[in-house]
Amino acid sequence: MSLWTRISDALAALANGESLSQVFNTLRSAPERSVGFTIAVIALGAKMAKADGQVTRDEVTAFREVFNIAEEDEANAAKVFNMARLDVAGYEEYAARIADMFEGEKGTLCDLMEGLFHIAMADGFYHPGENEFLQQVAGIFGLPDTEFRALRARFVPNAEADPYTVLGVSPDSTIEQIRQVWRAMVRETHPDRMIARGVPEEAIRMAEKRMVDINRAWEEITKERPA
Repeated sequence: MSLWTRISDALAALANGESLSQVFNTLRSAPERSVGFTIAVIALGAKMAKADGQVTRDEVTAFREVFNIAEEDEANAAKVFNMARLDVAGYEEYAARIADMFEGEKGTLCDLMEGLFHIAMADGFYHPGENEFLQQVAGIFGLPDTEFRALRARFVPNAEADPYTVLGVSPDSTIEQIRQVWRAMVRETHPDRMIARGVPEEAIRMAEKRMVDINRAWEEITKERPA
């Protein structure tokens, strides 16, 4: 059974009256956690599409970039997206269930936020409604506002992208404090750590970009403030 078939079955259970908690409780252990992760991105992404009032072809294409969808699975993937978009459950409920599923796994929740930012920017415009949506989801996930702004700076071209924001530190921090944060972020982003968390390969591709941004921010800071 393919990933997309399992995802479709899970969403069909929702459509047939099972609660979100019932469905997500069945997805807590590997390999079904990858199903839960995928549903999280699709369901929240579909809900987010309503924030700017439309679902564009670019947003659908963005899903294909986040997830490696085989040609034979495209019909199921489209079905999943439409089911999630039409589901009556609010995005806050989805976000709360996802936060519960990945409690204590901040890295996975950040991976999910990156996927949502990627989809939000697919049409080249960051709508205020999308910003409000993403900020509220980040809050439900328990991510501090500094981390939300750091994520936004990496994905939204006109957002402030100073290196301190990328690392989520204050310019008043000592160079040693910043070094510790940088090292911790590099460790957390390492592919081996992500594989151990059981996230899909698609999320690892996002981590590669995150690693580049993290190291670039550290380099910029050390040029201004030599260690």
